[in-house]
Amino acid sequence: MPLIWLLAAVLLIASVGYMMGRSRALASGGGDIRALHSLPNYYGANVALTVLTPALGVLIVWLIAQPMVVDNRISGLIPESAIPENSTLGLVMSDVRRVSDGLNLLVSTGTMTEDEITRMRSEFTNVRDRLGEVGVALGGNVDPSVLNAAQAYRDMANTGRNLMWAVVLLVAAGGFAASYMMTQKDFRARNTVERGILMVLIGAASIAILTTLGIVLSMLFETRNFFAAHDWRDFFFGTVWAPDFRGDSELAILPLLWGTLYISFIALLVAVPIGLFAAIYLSEYATKRVRAVAKPLIEILAGIPTIVYGLFALITIGPLIRDYLALPLSLGESSSNVMTAGLVMGIMLIPFVSSLSDDIINAVPQAMRDGSYGLGATQSETIRQVIIPAALPGIVGAVLLAASRAIGETMIVVLGAGAAAAQFDRGLGHLANPFEAMTTVTVKIVSQLTGDTDFASPETLVAFALGLTLFVITLGLNVLALWIVRRYREQYE
Repeated sequence: MPLIWLLAAVLLIASVGYMMGRSRALASGGGDIRALHSLPNYYGANVALTVLTPALGVLIVWLIAQPMVVDNRISGLIPESAIPENSTLGLVMSDVRRVSDGLNLLVSTGTMTEDEITRMRSEFTNVRDRLGEVGVALGGNVDPSVLNAAQAYRDMANTGRNLMWAVVLLVAAGGFAASYMMTQKDFRARNTVERGILMVLIGAASIAILTTLGIVLSMLFETRNFFAAHDWRDFFFGTVWAPDFRGDSELAILPLLWGTLYISFIALLVAVPIGLFAAIYLSEYATKRVRAVAKPLIEILAGIPTIVYGLFALITIGPLIRDYLALPLSLGESSSNVMTAGLVMGIMLIPFVSSLSDDIINAVPQAMRDGSYGLGATQSETIRQVIIPAALPGIVGAVLLAASRAIGETMIVVLGAGAAAAQFDRGLGHLANPFEAMTTVTVKIVSQLTGDTDFASPETLVAFALGLTLFVITLGLNVLALWIVRRYREQYE
């Protein structure tokens, strides 16, 4: 049965618990609210929270743990003879899961019954044809033992799902019964509910921390595996990026890092001045009517999908730069280059700088402006010498956000700058030429993890080393911004 039905059942129990808990509290007080320790709604909320919190907690843990347990159990059923020479156990398990999903689809659509699937286990060709009827694609020839593993996977997953329903509903019913029995006029329902809400808020706040910790640890473990198979000196100090899944790879980050920083620099060179000047105009010079129209129009740029920006770079900006700049100056012949990606990315980043800077500038107290005008300063002098210095910490934050967004961009780079890494052997002229095709770290992370890849090979594991390096760079930008903010704040304290 669908998971949404289980959620609906838990919510129904919680709703019934709310109404019954509220009614029981009123009844225990003889219908007089003044006899209750807390308001009636708190008694109902206590029952509802006692139902929802443990039940949803068990559900989330179960949904995370069950796939790992099932995969671990089923992978032991696949013999080594069922793993093709150029494949891995992970790829075979992908086929197992696809076959299992296909069998479920055959049963749910009435194409086959449970008994037919059981009888046709040994008739692999027939089952494969029936799976093709419902659109389940398999990679290559699959060993019949994979079909047996898929059936076992399906049986174990269905058993786990049924058991999950029983446990979650039992926990919800137990929470309902326990909290309902405690409900009486002297029960401190308000205190209990507020503590419960506090724990929920702490849990929500902890999600970001735990997610960041999980991301860092996952990258660290995989990066350790990468450096166990590839020399770290070649990665950090090499000058050639040439992955080769046949085992003869040169995986240096410097060519990718150069392209990342170069494109991001051009993007910030476009976005920061335009965005900051737009924010100053909107907050200090524009009338209310102009501001009401211009600010939403600028912010629309932030809502445009990056793939659209990439197509704009590929079809419009790239050919214009090639025809009117690169070719006349004899600096390049390709429409996919650093300048194209940088300009389009800069346009995309304008609202990030503009909107945040505008909000920060508007937050500067009007008393500072009035004091400057009272001393005889003009409006432009007030902006330069009072408002901008006072708003500098927020402006630095806006620029930092734009820089992080630029470093992490992928689609604009793929379509606007190409997929070729910078070539250090071609000299400084190639590296400094903004009309040459280059690529970034994020693009190569995607390319190395795309397709049927072996997650034990250095050519795939390098994506995690690239991601960890990018994380460290972003962290360094945050530390630098914090240092700048603290230094300039001291002048106004």
